[in-house]
Amino acid sequence: SASLLLCLTVVSAQKTVPALRVNAGDAPPSGFARMLPLWPGPAPLAKGSAPGDVPKLYYYPAIGVGVRSAVIVLPGGGYNHVVMEKEGAVEAKWLAAHGVTAFVLQYRLSPWYMYPAPMLDGARAVRYVRSHSAEFGLDQNKIGVWGFSAGGHLAGYLATEPFDRDRANPDAVQRVSAHPDYAIFSYARLSMDDSIPRPGNMESLVGDNPSPETLDKISFARHVTKETSPSFIYSTTGDQTVNSMTATAFYDALKRAGVPAELHIFELGPHGTGMGQGLKGLGELEVWPLLLQHWMQLHGWMAASQVER
Repeated sequence: SASLLLCLTVVSAQKTVPALRVNAGDAPPSGFARMLPLWPGPAPLAKGSAPGDVPKLYYYPAIGVGVRSAVIVLPGGGYNHVVMEKEGAVEAKWLAAHGVTAFVLQYRLSPWYMYPAPMLDGARAVRYVRSHSAEFGLDQNKIGVWGFSAGGHLAGYLATEPFDRDRANPDAVQRVSAHPDYAIFSYARLSMDDSIPRPGNMESLVGDNPSPETLDKISFARHVTKETSPSFIYSTTGDQTVNSMTATAFYDALKRAGVPAELHIFELGPHGTGMGQGLKGLGELEVWPLLLQHWMQLHGWMAASQVER
């Protein structure tokens, strides 16, 4: 019958949605000036040309005269979606208002893309911004990353990976370093050590049965060296999704390696507190962006004149 045919058509259409590789809630962040695809053609490992197949940056130019620094914001979302507004646009606008050029990365996601695709996207994002630093009016030695939750895990990869420069690559973007000059971590999973309780093994990134070798690769506290990016780490004791002990493990490794680091763990606050503003019963968290401002100012990544007083 016509009604049965309509029903079958609707069901069929619903089943084809995942093939588009677009996840619900992954609309672009608000307020960006330009959208910048990371590769001129298909990205490595690309499975198509739908929006979810195209990793990209959203550009937020600095307001006023700053110190020509930049931050690439890496939203969280468990590697199967991205929280583009609360963990992307909000921070990018905050950075831009404080004289820091910001970019929000939309990286590829599970179930269509798993390890190492998001890592390739993160590394390419740092290379893209650094290689276009003159165009954006940036100091190529002041390129940082700021990751939230899974995006913080991705930031951990970028901060600890000893990237090799491919100086002979015909792609000029690939000839510059993917290593960030500094890294900011918000409730990031930075260790997969079995001594730290965790719900699962980041299956969205590495599948249901990752080998011990794979888990070691994505346990970034184990890979800290003296070359790891100077780091600012924010977490909460109340986080039941990403144990704050991963933050302390990463900090301890940084300290042992002699890497400049600052750690703030607040008592209250669930997972996903963003910038910590206006959260009922969590007024203490409102101070943490000010702590970040002062840390960036200390190292010359944010101008003193741009810091609110």
